[in-house]
Amino acid sequence: MGHGKLKKFAENTTFRCLLQPDASSVLAPKAPGSKALVLRDHPIKGNWGKDMFGNDNPIVLELGCGKGDYTIALAKRHPEINYIGVDIKGARLWSGAKEATLEAMPNVAFLRTRIEFIGAFFGPAEVSEIWLTFSDPQLRGSENSRLSSPLFLDRYRSFLRPGGIVHLKTDSRYLFEYTSAVCKVNNLQIVASGTDVYGEGIHVPEPSASPTPPTSWAPPSYTAEGGHGFGDMYPLSVEEVTSVQTFYEKMFLQMGLPITYLAFRIDHEGAYEYPGEAFDHEYWLEKEGPRRSFSHQPNKKQ
Repeated sequence: MGHGKLKKFAENTTFRCLLQPDASSVLAPKAPGSKALVLRDHPIKGNWGKDMFGNDNPIVLELGCGKGDYTIALAKRHPEINYIGVDIKGARLWSGAKEATLEAMPNVAFLRTRIEFIGAFFGPAEVSEIWLTFSDPQLRGSENSRLSSPLFLDRYRSFLRPGGIVHLKTDSRYLFEYTSAVCKVNNLQIVASGTDVYGEGIHVPEPSASPTPPTSWAPPSYTAEGGHGFGDMYPLSVEEVTSVQTFYEKMFLQMGLPITYLAFRIDHEGAYEYPGEAFDHEYWLEKEGPRRSFSHQPNKKQ
């Protein structure tokens, strides 16, 4: 391990905004012969507002946040909202935690853990929105490894408040289409989408085009200037989706690659269904081409 990383890891321990629990603190013993992940609650679960932020403002997560580009940028725009970036890479989190500390940003925190463990850290309805920014599409890996798979949506549902939004922003058309198929087979409400946000833009369906939401949902609002409110938390404009760019996103734009965006609600009773034949894996895998292997080479990571 290089001296630079060691220095960052050491400094990480000094950042109040960065929580780095040991995996053993949330992993409970498995039942004999079982491979299922068994978690036990971390003390911060249900207590982020009180113990980390000192208020009861809405909480937004960026999962797989890397350097925390979205976490930092959105927190600067919305001081009335608390933002938490989650990633397993300490060297990446150092960048966001350092900036948040130097700029004394009280509404920013970071959590170093595996996304698989996320349910151990957040209580029912504790989170208002989730951002998935340029997640690995797991083209040839397990479907359950995709952060928008039914397995992960079920985990998010345990702590996302009713009507909460999941935002997916990615250069992977494969992941965009897969997630769209998951939404379709589960009748999840899509509140905004775009297959080329810097070209064709983002489409916000008219209210009549969306499924009739249960009474617990907060329906989207619409403005004459093209902005839209994704629930009752804050009005997120199309401009905001495109103006905040991650390290990866800037690189992909320089390469001329289209950026996709999907925002949807995961309110759903019962088990989530897998897309099955509703998603043509081979077709979209072929369409994806070699760019994913290029864009995710180790030396290109955040």
